[in-house]
Amino acid sequence: MIPLRDTIRSRHFPVVTWLLLGVNAVVFIFQLMLGPDDLEGFVNIFALVPAQWAKNPLWFIVTVFTSMFMHAGWFHFLSNMWTLFIFGDNVEDRMGPIGYLSFYLLSGVTAGLLQTFIEPFSLIPVLGASGAIAGVLGAYMLLFPRARVVTIVPIFFIFTTFNIPAVIYLGFWFISQLFSGLAAIGSAIGGIAWWAHIGGFLFGLIMHRFFLWRPKPLPQPSNYYRVIDVPPEETQW
Repeated sequence: MIPLRDTIRSRHFPVVTWLLLGVNAVVFIFQLMLGPDDLEGFVNIFALVPAQWAKNPLWFIVTVFTSMFMHAGWFHFLSNMWTLFIFGDNVEDRMGPIGYLSFYLLSGVTAGLLQTFIEPFSLIPVLGASGAIAGVLGAYMLLFPRARVVTIVPIFFIFTTFNIPAVIYLGFWFISQLFSGLAAIGSAIGGIAWWAHIGGFLFGLIMHRFFLWRPKPLPQPSNYYRVIDVPPEETQW
């Protein structure tokens, strides 16, 4: 299933979402400019390596952040950025720029830490914005339960579109990640960091409420003055 768009329109321009798209694009272009050896060295230095948490914990913390702005190829990059473009603006709308940026980064941190907890001795570099974006998806599912996702679905080699409820679309996505993660435990080969997706999504589900932007409440009239209701027949003109 390929999402095309959602049915919720944001009320404000998503500054942080576009900033994140831009930073990811700059880093990806930089990766494309590197030769094979330089790219391998760049990945080994700045991607998250779970086994490094015990050897060099300070640099491990740095890579928890740097890894979420790196990607392994065109499909990895485009699919992540497209998903962020579709769902990120609405979540930012509810959280505000500062809250949303904090939420996004902490979703990515949680994703990296859970992946490390599941495979603490792995030497396979972990990179990508998927964990942070998974947090956005988790928040979206609860913040916009009535939204729908316009999705391309192949049926017998014929592509058609459906308006799928966001709860069903994102719920199915999470279940697929969970089963894939359970099946991949103990795997010694590279692939998709399923548990990073799971960790980010669960963080979004549970913690999104603490990042919501709320306008400053209006003062209650009784605290500052009294309101006198005058019956219509006694009104003076």
